[in-house]
Amino acid sequence: MWLTAPGVPPGQVSLLPGPAGSAPLAHRDSSLALARPLAPGERVDLDRAPALEIARLPRIGLRLAKAIVSDRNARGTFGSLAALDRVPGVGPGLLAAIRDRVQFSAVGTPVVTGSPDATLAPAIGNSELGTRNSPPILNLNTATAADLERLPKVGPALAGRIVAFRQKFGLFPSVDSLVRVPGIGPATLALLRDKVRVE
Repeated sequence: MWLTAPGVPPGQVSLLPGPAGSAPLAHRDSSLALARPLAPGERVDLDRAPALEIARLPRIGLRLAKAIVSDRNARGTFGSLAALDRVPGVGPGLLAAIRDRVQFSAVGTPVVTGSPDATLAPAIGNSELGTRNSPPILNLNTATAADLERLPKVGPALAGRIVAFRQKFGLFPSVDSLVRVPGIGPATLALLRDKVRVE
């Protein structure tokens, strides 16, 4: 920063130190990290990587990367590509775009590539389903958000979207119509199909 003071001849200035924490080299390094593309075959571990590393993935900016890290810190590691869908802003299109570029250390193996339906549904596996009690079959048209949160892969945000969708558009005519709710794709529907019903 440059500073001039009253009574000082024009052109005579003093150099002041910049504010703490704003080192130009640190800013340069973070900008270079964001601009560095992934090398062929390079994968990002979504169970451990910091936001700057996650932001290097296709279609993921720094804001979404920070949301992913925040969700991971609050709710635990993902362990699979399908579990990443619990983060608001992540949907089937994004999952398909990053499938070949991510891995999950909580499982220890990279995501298997292939068709979207073949990859996402098996990625959940028994490890995630085994962490929750088996809930009774829920009626989508009467279940509360708290009821829906007991379902696999349905957190508070998704449960709230299901209830809000039902209130806005009316009762679900079938279980398959659940895919109209933002954040629910074919893989999530496959997990929920035998755990919910409509009446």
